[in-house]
Amino acid sequence: MTAAPSAQRYVRLSGEEFRMRLREALDIYVAAMNYPPGTAEQRAPMWLTHVLREGWRAVAALDDDDRLVGIAYGYRGMPGQWWHEQVRRGVTDREGEQTAHAWLDDYFELTEIHVRPGGQGRGTGEDLLRMLLDGVPDGRVLLSTPEGDSRAWKLYRRVGFDDVLRQYRFAGDPRPFAVLGRALPLD
Repeated sequence: MTAAPSAQRYVRLSGEEFRMRLREALDIYVAAMNYPPGTAEQRAPMWLTHVLREGWRAVAALDDDDRLVGIAYGYRGMPGQWWHEQVRRGVTDREGEQTAHAWLDDYFELTEIHVRPGGQGRGTGEDLLRMLLDGVPDGRVLLSTPEGDSRAWKLYRRVGFDDVLRQYRFAGDPRPFAVLGRALPLD
């Protein structure tokens, strides 16, 4: 007899709740991205400072034992933030300043969205995405994702994300990334 899938619930996290679950969230991030274990220690301080940014919000998927299954968070993108400046430079270089302004003047940065590898392919990522973006006042949402065929790519295309910048290499990471965006609200 096979066990029934565990129940799952979705919750919004306060900054304090996010801090309390940081280790769990980073474990999911490292596993989902297939990063080396030391990555969590490098990312922890950055994730904690993101909580302080304007418009920050986070959502989580929890199993019936209250364990984290998935995590998503983001905030209002603004000049001076590392990701914003990297993307602005890339879009400006390839498409011009007008295109950069069109995408980057009023957007929410979907900073992280990850589902524990054993729980992927069950709609959790889309549920997290929709819950995170519900009620975001910005005109657009932007994100970056490694290039390549993945469940994440299928999700982003399914919910209407378009190419903003392709084959982009962020400072400090040799992999090519795509920057994707779409208007808000989601349909």
